[in-house]
Amino acid sequence: MQGRKIFLMFLACMALTACGGDRKEEEKTSIRIGISLYRGEDTFINNIRGELEEKAKEYERRNGIKVILDIQDAKGSQNTQNDQVERFISLGCDVVCINPVDRMDASLMIDRAMTAGVPVVFFNRQPVEEDMNRWDQLYYIGVDAKETAMLQGKIVVDLYGRDPGALDLNGDGVVSYVLLEGESSHQDSLIRTEWSIQTLKDGGVPIEKITGGIANWERSQASALMEQWLLAYPDTIELVVSNNDDMALGAIDALEREGIDDINVIGIDGTIPGMEALENGRLLGTVSANKEVYAGAIMELAASRALDEPLPDEYPLEDGTYYWVLQQILNGEAKKD
Repeated sequence: MQGRKIFLMFLACMALTACGGDRKEEEKTSIRIGISLYRGEDTFINNIRGELEEKAKEYERRNGIKVILDIQDAKGSQNTQNDQVERFISLGCDVVCINPVDRMDASLMIDRAMTAGVPVVFFNRQPVEEDMNRWDQLYYIGVDAKETAMLQGKIVVDLYGRDPGALDLNGDGVVSYVLLEGESSHQDSLIRTEWSIQTLKDGGVPIEKITGGIANWERSQASALMEQWLLAYPDTIELVVSNNDDMALGAIDALEREGIDDINVIGIDGTIPGMEALENGRLLGTVSANKEVYAGAIMELAASRALDEPLPDEYPLEDGTYYWVLQQILNGEAKKD
């Protein structure tokens, strides 16, 4: 009997050793990340996508772990994005990264992820706080919209302090402006609009709003609006304040068609086309987050969740959930300079 007990214990030990060996063999050699973009043709999002692809390759080289990126475009449809997240989960993605179509309607995607136990990294469009608080495997990477707006306003405040005439083109003591806004429901659009203009007021710039309109972040829509405003308010507009670079470039397109070259335009995002416009003097200034850092934070956070490893120290999370990418002002030359 004693011998039989010893034999059974030996078999148990062998079984445990075998299981341990299987676990070691099952250590991940690859990770699959599903990425859903609200609209792939958005210039800023497209820039981030490019950086993400580079960061995935860099991660592979550095860690010897294959990174499979499954990047999908929701084309502005929340229903499409919901289906994409469902598909990511069914394909066994280790983590899902979502640039939400509708920040107010993320609950269904969160439900699916929670049920499957798949962590989610949101970026660029911040879901409401109630949704973000539902699970400890929900994260957000983006910029502080209020900081963005205040930096944009500072571009104008600093220029007015140096040379009021560079903005007050007709010398009447007032800077007359038009405002190009993003989506009406997007938190960044609302905050950028409020705090950019408030910064101008707080900075002592005498401003007067002529008109404004929603161009949904799009260059073509902004161009059409600007064309209408130039007809409706000839020789009146002195400054164009835009919630992003694409809409700023749309305004510049309209100005160039009319042969107008003295109206200053400011944007936000520091996109590649925006930087080109800045360098050739078409854009007065923009506010840029470091896109390499932005994409790096998404990649490293997603990888750590996929591998169930500690969160990366170089991207410290506020409240264990939020990472805010630093921003900077990028200046061009005033039109009158």
